[in-house]
Amino acid sequence: MSKVKRKIEDHGVIGDLRTCALVANDGTIDYLCWPELDSPSVFAALLDSDDAGLFSLAPDWPNARRQQLYLPDTNILQTRWLDDEGVAEITDYMPICDDKDKLPRLIRRVKMVRGSATFSLRCSPRHDYARAQTRAEAHNGCIDFHAEGQPSLRLAASVVMTLEDESATALFTLQPGEHAQFEFGSVDDAHIEALTTEHCFEETLNYWRRWSAHSNYQGRWREMVQRSALVLKLLTSHQHGSIAAAATFGLPEELGGERNWDYRASWIRDASFSMYALMRLGYIDEAKHFTHWVGRCVENSHHDEMRLQVMYRLDSGTELHEMELLNLSGYADSRPVRIGNDAWQQTQLDILWRADGCGLSGQ
Repeated sequence: MSKVKRKIEDHGVIGDLRTCALVANDGTIDYLCWPELDSPSVFAALLDSDDAGLFSLAPDWPNARRQQLYLPDTNILQTRWLDDEGVAEITDYMPICDDKDKLPRLIRRVKMVRGSATFSLRCSPRHDYARAQTRAEAHNGCIDFHAEGQPSLRLAASVVMTLEDESATALFTLQPGEHAQFEFGSVDDAHIEALTTEHCFEETLNYWRRWSAHSNYQGRWREMVQRSALVLKLLTSHQHGSIAAAATFGLPEELGGERNWDYRASWIRDASFSMYALMRLGYIDEAKHFTHWVGRCVENSHHDEMRLQVMYRLDSGTELHEMELLNLSGYADSRPVRIGNDAWQQTQLDILWRADGCGLSGQ
């Protein structure tokens, strides 16, 4: 079994209700499917070598102590380096994607809290689960990434970037109080090229805090309960109303084992339990949207509730054909890495009660 470069427990998660990204505590984003949660990955180094795609950003402080934390009541993640030379901080977030015509944007802001440091950046998207040939090119100070048949991506930055091995790279120094910012998204998004992030942070911060304020839980475990609720919310689709079992594919149930499934889908029973949890906290709108999604699943099952499947795609589609990605070595050499999930063809006798119960409670 190979040594894991970035352990799964050393990650935080950010998202925009359309997709999610995993951020390691060394400043590396090594997992992102784009533009949808169940789309092909553009960063998948978590499941292979760094050649499978990543976005690394860190100060040149190899001996620094690192920590990650969320801004209270939000899904905005901060990664900090504490060193004898000073304190550096990266804030990662994704503006909420509440419009189906908008495409996800990932924003990274690095600043010096104390002292000065030299930072290195490398952004290497690798389209289609690292199966496509991604090429990079400079465009008006940005770096664009293209692959045949795949969405074109762009990285904008407030520092000078260069091209190296079909990747965007940068080396820059920040003095006390200085900051740099980076925005990753679609080449068709005018915000990316203009790097207009002035209001994005406040809008994202306010969105999550308004949402958290709706919780009716007042017990002694509020911080942990609300953090769990925020994770569940990240897994919901603003557009469809579904809730994914997980944001990832291919991670092992057992290190080195073969049970490495794709959980970027919605199981009727499990999703209903998640909705019960949110409803008990006062989040009724999520349950209503989920009920509408279940209704579309019934429609896609030819209006025959007895043909209701165990699971559905996040968009209520019925087929999730499973396949193995032979080009990825897997987390800790856990092979095969799978996408899709043939469990959609299984029979599960309690899903009618779960779906009906959640629907009645959510009205």
